[in-house]
Amino acid sequence: MSQLNVLVVGASIAGPTAAYWFAKAGAKVTVIERFAKLRTSGQNIDIRTAGVSVMRKMPGMEAAVRAKKVPMEGISFVRDNGRPYGTIRATGNPDQQSLISEYEIFRGDLAQILVDLSKDNENVKYCFGEQVASIQQNEKDEDGPVTVKFANGLATSKYDLVVACDGATSRTRAIGLRCGVRDHIHPTNCWAAYFSIKQDLLKGSKIEQGCSAPGGRFFSLGHDPSGVNRVALMGIQPRSNHDAILPFREAMKQGDDALKNFLTQHYQGAGWKAGEIMKGMAESQDFYASEVVQVKTPDLYKGRFVLVGDAGYAPGFTGAGTTLALAGAYILAGEVGCKHAGNLSEGLQGYEQRMRPLINDMQKVPPLVPTVMAPQTVWGIWLRNVIFGFIASTGILEFVQKYLASAFAGTEKYPLPDYEWAA
Repeated sequence: MSQLNVLVVGASIAGPTAAYWFAKAGAKVTVIERFAKLRTSGQNIDIRTAGVSVMRKMPGMEAAVRAKKVPMEGISFVRDNGRPYGTIRATGNPDQQSLISEYEIFRGDLAQILVDLSKDNENVKYCFGEQVASIQQNEKDEDGPVTVKFANGLATSKYDLVVACDGATSRTRAIGLRCGVRDHIHPTNCWAAYFSIKQDLLKGSKIEQGCSAPGGRFFSLGHDPSGVNRVALMGIQPRSNHDAILPFREAMKQGDDALKNFLTQHYQGAGWKAGEIMKGMAESQDFYASEVVQVKTPDLYKGRFVLVGDAGYAPGFTGAGTTLALAGAYILAGEVGCKHAGNLSEGLQGYEQRMRPLINDMQKVPPLVPTVMAPQTVWGIWLRNVIFGFIASTGILEFVQKYLASAFAGTEKYPLPDYEWAA
């Protein structure tokens, strides 16, 4: 096979990482992103386990991530009157992290780092303000090239491989698999909203603060080096209550103003600093909200179309999304471009086989986690606070948390294969 010609759709985390590694394998890569420019906003995310291993294989990335780390010394959980009942801090060991990651970074900063690591490679081209309109594969010969038509002016082209990296609600997945946008999406009855407010309600503290209110409401404030506070809101409902998410979905259809109105009403009477946060949200210019979902597809590829990151295996709120995106991009490029170079079918099979155990493990929601994160009743919050306060003060949490979720496991739990790269 001549030089592999790859189209990557999406320029957040998985997309630029895939571009980097496919270029290392000697492929020609085009990355398209539907937004007119790179989105540099977003909530804080973290790099863990296999993601740390991928980062360390990319020269300069770990130093760049450390330089942009969120200055977060820990998180203190407070009652509705502001009194803390438990604080968690980082372990100081990047290979065995706590709830507070050693590599906590804003999504936009990480995306910028990954684009910067790949954009100057002569085999990588970025095209913003573009998206896929159609994908055509020869059903009789799935080993043939893929013809892609674009929506905003990029010329129709043929590619050896199309890689969808455009998130949990991927339109590209719907086109490539010929399914609905919400097909393969599994609701978790959870939503989240992120934004910044101008007022520093933490008064300079680098300890994030979080509070729970009845009805599965959680809200937190975090420090930002620019002087603003970063806010995260989460609504978590029992998995059995299938209608609980519907008001949020309806507000999403109507846009940000409707979402802000929904959240303002939802957080009425929540206590602590909810009122001040809602006032700040009304003026926020970087507001973002989405439903928290898992994506589970029977296969990660079809012919020469393949899924990476949230588009193929969004993990929900397990804390493994960034790690899966980094690991998936690395393994896909390694299997297709190195280990099985010249045999795309075997490379894609290798990717599926390598990723499935990782996906299955990192999509597991530990028992009682939704209940612990956001109890539904006043009594439930009181009981959770008492128990959590005890285990946080005794140090038990540091010992047991690595057994509670895959995101808190040691880096050595998920060893990655080594590949022989062309460049």
